[in-house]
Amino acid sequence: MGKIGGICYAYQKVGTVHKIYLYDEVKAKGDFNWETYKYDDAETSAKHFQEILEQVGDGDTIELYINSDGGSVKEGTAIFTQLKRCKAYKTGYVDGVANSIAATILQACDHRVMGEGTGMILHNMWTVAVGSADDLRNEADKLDAWMKASRALFVQRCEGKVTEEKIKEVMDKETLLGPDDALELGVIDEIAGRTSIAVDEAMQSTKKINEMKDKIKQSNFADQLKEFEELVKPEEQEDDVSMETFFNMFSL
Repeated sequence: MGKIGGICYAYQKVGTVHKIYLYDEVKAKGDFNWETYKYDDAETSAKHFQEILEQVGDGDTIELYINSDGGSVKEGTAIFTQLKRCKAYKTGYVDGVANSIAATILQACDHRVMGEGTGMILHNMWTVAVGSADDLRNEADKLDAWMKASRALFVQRCEGKVTEEKIKEVMDKETLLGPDDALELGVIDEIAGRTSIAVDEAMQSTKKINEMKDKIKQSNFADQLKEFEELVKPEEQEDDVSMETFFNMFSL
């Protein structure tokens, strides 16, 4: 178990189900050990995850619960790689936040779930560097290479739902994603408590409305008005309500 006063990391095994709670910063080193005069390995390090995953059988199940602001890119990327290599079925749950490299770790799971009210921040990596101008340029080049690899990871995991350009835009803005935003982007598969059918229908409805807005803006109103009325009109509703809906759309 982790810190006094609260969980920072916990591991439980119930039958063939392995529950891992990542509730702290992802880092290589933990607290200073006054007996050894060295820093202990952190329980959120790649080394510790490797030791845990050695106990997991191919037919087992992993449940990864995340509430972390992120941390070390090096450690987090290694944890992502270890989880991807593990043949057990993995479900990742965002209990609070999955920010920065913690969001990357989530992508290693076969099924990714965010709870209502949870969040995820995607942003560009940063570092601290000292030295000559050449040293600083070299560090910047390294960050660019890391970021290109990170964007490729998200694009591949989202299975074509998002482009590298879109991921770059989101990271450049240091975007906070709620569950609906994350689902639309493709970085999660489910919002806890909602049925997949309801979510799919809501997303399709939003997509159709947005497409209709674009059509109306790009052409004359007459042709699209009739199509829009058919899209938003319930089975039993007066025509004047459809007109009101149409014009209220532009006041949003």
